[in-house]
Amino acid sequence: MSQLHEMKQLLFEELELIVRTSSNLIGKISAEHWDYRPAHNMRSLQELVHHLVSVPATDLLILQEKSEAEIRELEASIAADGVDKDKLISWMTKGLADVKSYMNGLTDEEFMQKKTKPFYLEHGSTQAKWLIEIVTHAQHHRAQMFNYLKAQGYEVNMFDLY
Repeated sequence: MSQLHEMKQLLFEELELIVRTSSNLIGKISAEHWDYRPAHNMRSLQELVHHLVSVPATDLLILQEKSEAEIRELEASIAADGVDKDKLISWMTKGLADVKSYMNGLTDEEFMQKKTKPFYLEHGSTQAKWLIEIVTHAQHHRAQMFNYLKAQGYEVNMFDLY
């Protein structure tokens, strides 16, 4: 196995872990906490979960140079599922599968050299950088959700993240 392939697999494993642990945390959310908002200028727990579960799919669309309208359409579809935990988890699981399929379809040269530009920036990033971005983006919002749950008194600890 090439070192590049091995590194890609490690990133996939990390993203799979984030999806699995995020799914488990989402499963713990009680109906009365979906509206929890730590501060007026922050997302509610429901808005945060919607964003978190959208990360793999929306980031994939962004790196594929899709339009802002296409991204917003996907986000609206996710938001339409409200607090249906199974549907929300499905969005993240499908997004993960789509990211893996896309990245595995690239040659090593494309993965390392091909740059794509999001609609909101003037410069692009390589596909390898995009994969790292997807992992760190999802990890960031999973940590936010973890903290929201902690603040609401849920019995969560570091073992919920591994």
